[in-house]
Amino acid sequence: MYVLIVPASVPFVLLATVMGLSWWEDRILPAAPAEPVAPPAKAPFVPAALVLLAELPRVDTTLTREVAGR
Repeated sequence: MYVLIVPASVPFVLLATVMGLSWWEDRILPAAPAEPVAPPAKAPFVPAALVLLAELPRVDTTLTREVAGR
């Protein structure tokens, strides 16, 4: 009989846990500051060096050692 009760009660236990954590967050944790905090300064964007990609073989090219070695 207990084998049937435990799996059936899992969703209710999870729901109670989520509701308890929500209550704890609202009542126990400190409130957010009244004034918004200034956003952090952004670093200047520096683009990375351009990378040249190898040319891909065409679709109709037969795969040979020369083509595969590129």
